[in-house]
Amino acid sequence: MRARDLLADFPVVTLDTPVIEAARLLADQDLPGLIVVDEQGLPSSILPGTQVLRLAVPGYCQDDPALARVIDEAHADEFLKTLAGRTVRAALPKGERELPITDPDATVLELAALMARTHSPLVAVVEDGRLLGAVTLQALLDRALAS
Repeated sequence: MRARDLLADFPVVTLDTPVIEAARLLADQDLPGLIVVDEQGLPSSILPGTQVLRLAVPGYCQDDPALARVIDEAHADEFLKTLAGRTVRAALPKGERELPITDPDATVLELAALMARTHSPLVAVVEDGRLLGAVTLQALLDRALAS
């Protein structure tokens, strides 16, 4: 089984897409993350849903989870509103990192290794300078476990 066999169309965003719009896309379509594309429509990054949360959750709550417990429920339920005015660019991890991008001939093991190595729930599949879609962790596990 190859990447092309697990491939699915996948929504993309740009660096300038509002983060709240990206969060809605993640939620509405139950996605594990999003592909961030450049001006040519090629993947420039993968935005896992956890990175959107990282941007929304106050730093003091990430540093000391006990502080999250002292926030009253009414305010805690509205933490995603802090994303207003921010773009995907702000949500991306800082620094150079390997991108989870492969070609359609990648094997299931190659896909799994790439996901594990890059801590990404999806891999963008590119051929001849064109984004074909993505393979998600869910699709990979479904097919691998069914074998």
